[in-house]
Amino acid sequence: MSNKKAAIIKGDGTGPELVNSMISVLESCNSNIELINCDAGSEWWEKNGGNSYISDEVWNILESSDACFKGPTTTVPNPNAPRSVAVTIRQKFELYANIRPIKTYNTSKLQLDFICVREATEGLYTGIEFKTSDDSAIAVRKTTGKGCRRVVKKAFELTQQKGFTKIFAITKRNILKETDGIFWNAVVETQKMFPKIDVEEYYIDNMTQQLVKNPERFNNSILLSTNLFMDIVSECASGHVGSIGNVYSGNYGDSYAMFEPAHGSAPKYSGQNKVNPVATILSGAWMAEYLGEKHISDAIFKGTEQVINENKFVTYDLGGTASLSGMTNAIAERSAAFLRK
Repeated sequence: MSNKKAAIIKGDGTGPELVNSMISVLESCNSNIELINCDAGSEWWEKNGGNSYISDEVWNILESSDACFKGPTTTVPNPNAPRSVAVTIRQKFELYANIRPIKTYNTSKLQLDFICVREATEGLYTGIEFKTSDDSAIAVRKTTGKGCRRVVKKAFELTQQKGFTKIFAITKRNILKETDGIFWNAVVETQKMFPKIDVEEYYIDNMTQQLVKNPERFNNSILLSTNLFMDIVSECASGHVGSIGNVYSGNYGDSYAMFEPAHGSAPKYSGQNKVNPVATILSGAWMAEYLGEKHISDAIFKGTEQVINENKFVTYDLGGTASLSGMTNAIAERSAAFLRK
């Protein structure tokens, strides 16, 4: 048994069946990571109440683990509900860099390959808001130099690691002069340490237009922005990869990480063995790499790519007829075969 431990939150809606598929793929590849199942999210909260979707017991498990995996969870959209599971864990462990690759497969009309890097602990997601009257409210967009510098540095390091040469920094600095000014200053200062990497600034409204109109211009580059802007940009970009069900992600801090699919819990499809498992499986593969099993991660990525490119065992959102379990089994078989080579 590995000495690495990962807390596993199966989540809400389709979360448990998706996470079970990810676990089955890891098991088919003989992963030695110790997986510790946890119960957290809105379904748990509706039964138990309290001011958090995460119990004290689960916090103890998270804190004693080397990383965690979060399946899709539901965040109830009313003022009395707790803060989302993802935001709470990001802020607790200072997981300041949310990384979402946008990479298409052979079956896509467009061939894209770029990475979205999102500041994940500040901005409007700090949840600081209050009512000023019965008919008005204010939300605070918190931005700090420290928060910006650390995610910007991570983006430059990732650009260098991937062999890319350009970062697109996304702001609305003509309107948000103070908050985006702090972010832009962090970009300018950090670039001095990476003189071979070019930087181009895009305003958020223009960026979303360009992602629809001409996304290939961003190939082999990093898209970098603050919390809400990059959440929007990465979701927009995911429309080109066949399905949001293909988009995986990792949330990285200095000593901890959380991995999760980029999509929601899709409760209307719960228990139907229908939804796309790719984002969950590849997020699990990333977790395996983070915890020292890069050979397993590489095999799962190769196996998944092969299954999607062959287009025989893919789910409805990718134009196929395979069930969740059918696509999972195909990926597991191919991944295990790559490890035997």
